[in-house]
Amino acid sequence: MMQTPQDAANNYKFAPVSDKSLASEVIVRPSLNYWQDAWRRLKKNRLAMAGLIILVLLIILAIVVPFVSSYDYQTQNLKIKNIGPSSEHWFGTDDFGRDLWTRVWWGTRISLFIGIVAALIDLVIGVIYGGISAYYGGKVDEIMQRSIEIVYAIPFLLIAILLIMVIGSGISSIIIAYSITGWVPMARLVRGQMLTLKEQEFVLASRTLGASPMRIIMRSLIPNALGIIIVQITFVVPSAIFTEAFLSFIGLGVKPPLASLGNLLSDGANYIRLFPHRLIFPTIIFSLILLSFNLLGDGLRDALDPKMRK
Repeated sequence: MMQTPQDAANNYKFAPVSDKSLASEVIVRPSLNYWQDAWRRLKKNRLAMAGLIILVLLIILAIVVPFVSSYDYQTQNLKIKNIGPSSEHWFGTDDFGRDLWTRVWWGTRISLFIGIVAALIDLVIGVIYGGISAYYGGKVDEIMQRSIEIVYAIPFLLIAILLIMVIGSGISSIIIAYSITGWVPMARLVRGQMLTLKEQEFVLASRTLGASPMRIIMRSLIPNALGIIIVQITFVVPSAIFTEAFLSFIGLGVKPPLASLGNLLSDGANYIRLFPHRLIFPTIIFSLILLSFNLLGDGLRDALDPKMRK
Protein backbone atom coordinates (compact mmCIF):
# COMPACT_ATOMS: atom_id res chain seq x y z
CA MET A 1 0.00 0.00 0.00
CA MET A 2 1.35 3.31 -1.06
CA GLN A 3 2.11 5.83 1.76
CA THR A 4 0.62 9.23 1.12
CA PRO A 5 2.61 12.42 1.83
CA GLN A 6 0.23 13.19 4.70
CA ASP A 7 0.95 9.83 6.35
CA ALA A 8 4.67 10.36 5.97
CA ALA A 9 4.40 13.78 7.61
CA ASN A 10 2.42 12.34 10.51
CA ASN A 11 4.94 9.55 10.98
CA TYR A 12 7.73 12.11 11.03
CA LYS A 13 6.00 14.27 13.63
CA PHE A 14 5.45 11.36 15.96
CA ALA A 15 8.79 9.67 15.51
CA PRO A 16 10.19 7.95 18.65
CA VAL A 17 12.55 10.05 20.74
CA SER A 18 16.17 8.98 20.51
CA ASP A 19 18.31 8.13 23.52
CA LYS A 20 20.40 11.26 22.96
CA SER A 21 17.33 13.48 23.24
CA LEU A 22 16.33 11.80 26.49
CA ALA A 23 19.83 12.16 27.91
CA SER A 24 19.80 15.91 27.30
CA GLU A 25 16.74 16.29 29.51
CA VAL A 26 18.06 14.33 32.48
CA ILE A 27 18.25 16.39 35.70
CA VAL A 28 21.91 16.56 36.62
CA ARG A 29 21.32 17.43 40.29
CA PRO A 30 18.26 18.21 42.38
CA SER A 31 17.08 21.79 42.58
CA LEU A 32 18.61 23.47 45.62
CA ASN A 33 18.05 26.86 47.15
CA TYR A 34 20.90 29.22 48.02
CA TRP A 35 21.52 27.92 51.54
CA GLN A 36 21.23 24.24 50.60
CA ASP A 37 23.73 24.72 47.82
CA ALA A 38 26.08 26.63 50.14
CA TRP A 39 25.92 23.81 52.71
CA ARG A 40 26.58 21.25 49.96
CA ARG A 41 29.71 23.09 48.87
CA LEU A 42 30.83 23.70 52.45
CA LYS A 43 30.68 19.97 53.18
CA LYS A 44 33.06 19.35 50.29
CA ASN A 45 35.64 21.67 51.89
CA ARG A 46 37.52 19.33 54.21
CA LEU A 47 39.46 22.06 55.99
CA ALA A 48 36.32 24.07 56.70
CA MET A 49 34.50 21.01 58.04
CA ALA A 50 37.52 20.13 60.19
CA GLY A 51 37.44 23.66 61.60
CA LEU A 52 33.70 23.36 62.28
CA ILE A 53 34.12 20.00 64.07
CA ILE A 54 37.02 21.29 66.19
CA LEU A 55 35.07 24.41 67.09
CA VAL A 56 31.99 22.44 68.14
CA LEU A 57 34.12 20.12 70.30
CA LEU A 58 35.85 23.08 71.97
CA ILE A 59 32.52 24.76 72.72
CA ILE A 60 31.08 21.55 74.18
CA LEU A 61 34.14 21.02 76.38
CA ALA A 62 34.10 24.65 77.55
CA ILE A 63 30.47 24.27 78.60
CA VAL A 64 30.60 20.79 80.12
CA VAL A 65 34.03 20.43 81.77
CA PRO A 66 33.64 23.16 84.47
CA PHE A 67 30.41 21.49 85.60
CA VAL A 68 31.63 17.87 85.70
CA SER A 69 35.19 18.47 86.90
CA SER A 70 36.08 17.37 90.43
CA TYR A 71 37.97 20.63 90.99
CA ASP A 72 36.84 24.24 91.01
CA TYR A 73 38.72 26.75 88.89
CA GLN A 74 39.68 28.85 91.94
CA THR A 75 40.15 26.24 94.68
CA GLN A 76 43.73 26.41 95.97
CA ASN A 77 45.88 23.59 97.36
CA LEU A 78 49.49 24.62 97.94
CA LYS A 79 50.52 21.01 98.61
CA ILE A 80 50.20 20.14 94.92
CA LYS A 81 51.37 23.37 93.30
CA ASN A 82 53.10 23.27 89.92
CA ILE A 83 52.87 19.52 89.41
CA GLY A 84 52.96 18.20 85.86
CA PRO A 85 50.16 16.46 83.95
CA SER A 86 48.93 13.30 85.64
CA SER A 87 45.90 11.02 85.72
CA GLU A 88 44.42 13.18 88.49
CA HIS A 89 45.31 16.58 87.01
CA TRP A 90 45.34 16.17 83.22
CA PHE A 91 46.93 19.57 82.53
CA GLY A 92 48.83 19.79 85.81
CA THR A 93 48.42 22.55 88.39
CA ASP A 94 49.57 26.17 88.80
CA ASP A 95 51.55 27.89 91.57
CA PHE A 96 48.47 27.93 93.81
CA GLY A 97 47.69 24.25 93.28
CA ARG A 98 44.65 24.99 91.11
CA ASP A 99 43.68 22.39 88.52
CA LEU A 100 44.72 23.66 85.07
CA TRP A 101 42.34 21.33 83.22
CA THR A 102 39.39 23.11 84.82
CA ARG A 103 40.94 26.57 84.55
CA VAL A 104 41.79 26.18 80.85
CA TRP A 105 38.23 25.24 79.92
CA TRP A 106 36.80 27.92 82.18
CA GLY A 107 39.10 30.41 80.47
CA THR A 108 37.97 29.10 77.07
CA ARG A 109 34.39 29.74 78.11
CA ILE A 110 35.21 33.35 79.09
CA SER A 111 37.10 34.01 75.86
CA LEU A 112 34.35 32.51 73.70
CA PHE A 113 31.75 34.55 75.59
CA ILE A 114 33.63 37.77 74.79
CA GLY A 115 33.93 36.72 71.15
CA ILE A 116 30.22 35.94 70.84
CA VAL A 117 29.24 39.23 72.50
CA ALA A 118 31.51 41.05 70.04
CA ALA A 119 29.74 39.26 67.17
CA LEU A 120 26.32 40.27 68.52
CA ILE A 121 27.48 43.90 68.78
CA ASP A 122 28.57 43.76 65.15
CA LEU A 123 25.21 42.31 64.14
CA VAL A 124 23.10 44.81 66.04
CA ILE A 125 25.08 48.03 65.61
CA GLY A 126 27.26 47.47 62.56
CA VAL A 127 24.66 45.89 60.29
CA ILE A 128 21.87 48.35 61.10
CA TYR A 129 24.18 51.38 60.96
CA GLY A 130 25.65 50.31 57.61
CA GLY A 131 22.21 49.49 56.22
CA ILE A 132 20.71 52.86 57.15
CA SER A 133 23.73 54.72 55.77
CA ALA A 134 23.58 52.89 52.43
CA TYR A 135 19.80 53.06 52.00
CA TYR A 136 19.33 56.79 52.58
CA GLY A 137 22.56 57.94 50.92
CA GLY A 138 23.21 61.62 50.24
CA LYS A 139 23.78 63.85 53.26
CA VAL A 140 22.70 61.13 55.70
CA ASP A 141 25.35 58.77 54.33
CA GLU A 142 27.95 61.54 54.33
CA ILE A 143 27.33 62.45 57.99
CA MET A 144 27.25 58.82 59.12
CA GLN A 145 30.46 57.94 57.29
CA ARG A 146 32.32 60.95 58.67
CA SER A 147 31.17 59.91 62.15
CA ILE A 148 32.56 56.43 61.53
CA GLU A 149 35.91 57.89 60.51
CA ILE A 150 36.09 59.86 63.76
CA VAL A 151 35.26 56.78 65.84
CA TYR A 152 37.68 54.58 63.89
CA ALA A 153 40.50 57.11 64.38
CA ILE A 154 40.45 56.45 68.14
CA PRO A 155 42.72 53.45 68.94
CA PHE A 156 40.86 50.58 70.57
CA LEU A 157 43.68 49.97 73.04
CA LEU A 158 43.54 53.59 74.20
CA ILE A 159 39.79 53.33 74.80
CA ALA A 160 40.25 50.06 76.70
CA ILE A 161 42.95 51.56 78.94
CA LEU A 162 40.84 54.65 79.70
CA LEU A 163 37.82 52.51 80.57
CA ILE A 164 39.92 50.27 82.79
CA MET A 165 41.19 53.34 84.65
CA VAL A 166 37.60 54.56 85.15
CA ILE A 167 35.59 51.40 85.86
CA GLY A 168 38.35 48.89 86.54
CA SER A 169 39.60 45.86 84.63
CA GLY A 170 37.39 42.95 83.71
CA ILE A 171 35.06 41.53 81.10
CA SER A 172 32.72 44.53 81.16
CA SER A 173 35.54 46.95 80.30
CA ILE A 174 36.59 44.89 77.28
CA ILE A 175 33.02 44.58 76.01
CA ILE A 176 32.28 48.30 76.44
CA ALA A 177 35.53 49.24 74.68
CA TYR A 178 34.68 46.91 71.80
CA SER A 179 31.16 48.36 71.62
CA ILE A 180 32.61 51.81 70.93
CA THR A 181 34.85 50.96 67.95
CA GLY A 182 34.62 47.24 67.12
CA TRP A 183 31.51 47.46 64.92
CA VAL A 184 32.99 49.95 62.42
CA PRO A 185 34.47 47.40 59.93
CA MET A 186 31.16 45.55 59.80
CA ALA A 187 29.26 48.80 59.15
CA ARG A 188 31.55 49.68 56.26
CA LEU A 189 31.30 46.21 54.76
CA VAL A 190 27.49 46.15 54.98
CA ARG A 191 27.24 49.66 53.51
CA GLY A 192 29.31 48.68 50.48
CA GLN A 193 27.22 45.57 49.88
CA MET A 194 23.88 47.35 50.27
CA LEU A 195 24.83 50.22 47.96
CA THR A 196 24.69 47.63 45.21
CA LEU A 197 21.62 45.79 46.49
CA LYS A 198 19.44 48.87 46.87
CA GLU A 199 19.48 49.42 43.09
CA GLN A 200 17.99 45.99 42.40
CA GLU A 201 14.44 45.47 41.12
CA PHE A 202 13.10 43.83 44.28
CA VAL A 203 13.94 46.96 46.31
CA LEU A 204 12.16 49.15 43.74
CA ALA A 205 9.16 46.82 43.95
CA SER A 206 9.09 47.15 47.75
CA ARG A 207 9.18 50.94 47.48
CA THR A 208 6.38 50.88 44.91
CA LEU A 209 4.23 48.79 47.24
CA GLY A 210 4.72 51.38 50.00
CA ALA A 211 7.11 49.51 52.30
CA SER A 212 8.79 51.69 54.93
CA PRO A 213 12.58 52.23 54.74
CA MET A 214 13.21 50.19 57.90
CA ARG A 215 11.12 47.33 56.54
CA ILE A 216 13.07 47.36 53.28
CA ILE A 217 16.36 47.35 55.19
CA MET A 218 15.34 44.56 57.57
CA ARG A 219 13.31 42.38 55.20
CA SER A 220 14.98 42.93 51.82
CA LEU A 221 18.50 44.30 52.08
CA ILE A 222 19.94 42.57 55.17
CA PRO A 223 18.73 39.04 54.22
CA ASN A 224 20.35 39.39 50.81
CA ALA A 225 23.63 40.48 52.42
CA LEU A 226 23.49 37.73 55.03
CA GLY A 227 26.16 35.63 53.35
CA ILE A 228 28.88 38.25 53.59
CA ILE A 229 27.73 39.16 57.12
CA ILE A 230 28.12 35.55 58.30
CA VAL A 231 31.60 35.34 56.82
CA GLN A 232 32.61 38.56 58.56
CA ILE A 233 31.28 37.25 61.87
CA THR A 234 33.58 34.22 61.67
CA PHE A 235 36.53 36.61 61.57
CA VAL A 236 35.16 39.00 64.22
CA VAL A 237 34.96 36.32 66.92
CA PRO A 238 38.64 35.23 66.79
CA SER A 239 39.71 38.87 66.53
CA ALA A 240 37.81 39.71 69.73
CA ILE A 241 39.23 36.62 71.47
CA PHE A 242 42.75 37.64 70.46
CA THR A 243 42.12 41.18 71.75
CA GLU A 244 40.93 39.86 75.11
CA ALA A 245 43.94 37.56 75.32
CA PHE A 246 46.31 40.43 74.54
CA LEU A 247 44.76 42.75 77.15
CA SER A 248 44.76 40.00 79.76
CA PHE A 249 48.33 39.07 78.86
CA ILE A 250 49.56 42.61 79.62
CA GLY A 251 47.46 42.76 82.78
CA LEU A 252 44.61 44.97 81.53
CA GLY A 253 41.96 42.32 80.98
CA VAL A 254 40.39 39.60 83.10
CA LYS A 255 41.95 39.45 86.57
CA PRO A 256 42.66 36.30 88.64
CA PRO A 257 41.24 34.25 90.20
CA LEU A 258 38.86 34.43 87.22
CA ALA A 259 40.48 32.52 84.38
CA SER A 260 40.73 33.49 80.74
CA LEU A 261 43.05 32.22 78.04
CA GLY A 262 44.86 35.56 78.13
CA ASN A 263 45.84 35.52 81.80
CA LEU A 264 46.60 31.79 81.65
CA LEU A 265 49.06 32.49 78.84
CA SER A 266 50.49 35.40 80.81
CA ASP A 267 51.00 33.25 83.92
CA GLY A 268 52.44 30.38 81.90
CA ALA A 269 54.95 32.61 80.12
CA ASN A 270 56.57 33.43 83.47
CA TYR A 271 57.23 29.74 84.16
CA ILE A 272 58.00 28.45 80.68
CA ARG A 273 61.46 27.13 81.64
CA LEU A 274 60.51 25.57 84.95
CA PHE A 275 56.94 24.39 84.28
CA PRO A 276 56.30 24.42 80.50
CA HIS A 277 52.97 22.62 80.87
CA ARG A 278 51.46 25.84 82.23
CA LEU A 279 52.00 27.54 78.85
CA ILE A 280 51.70 24.62 76.44
CA PHE A 281 48.10 23.60 77.11
CA PRO A 282 46.51 27.11 77.06
CA THR A 283 48.50 27.85 73.89
CA ILE A 284 47.18 24.72 72.17
CA ILE A 285 43.55 25.54 73.00
CA PHE A 286 44.00 29.20 72.04
CA SER A 287 45.60 28.25 68.72
CA LEU A 288 42.89 25.70 67.95
CA ILE A 289 40.16 28.31 68.49
CA LEU A 290 41.77 30.83 66.15
CA LEU A 291 42.63 28.18 63.56
CA SER A 292 39.15 26.63 63.52
CA PHE A 293 37.42 30.00 63.12
CA ASN A 294 39.76 31.00 60.29
CA LEU A 295 39.32 27.68 58.46
CA LEU A 296 35.54 27.89 58.84
CA GLY A 297 35.53 31.52 57.71
CA ASP A 298 37.52 30.72 54.55
CA GLY A 299 35.18 27.83 53.78
CA LEU A 300 32.06 29.94 54.30
CA ARG A 301 33.48 32.68 52.09
CA ASP A 302 33.82 30.20 49.22
CA ALA A 303 30.51 28.45 49.92
CA LEU A 304 28.43 31.63 50.16
CA ASP A 305 29.97 33.33 47.13
CA PRO A 306 27.37 33.22 44.30
CA LYS A 307 30.19 33.32 41.72
CA MET A 308 31.39 29.93 42.99
CA ARG A 309 27.99 28.30 42.44
CA LYS A 310 27.90 25.64 39.74
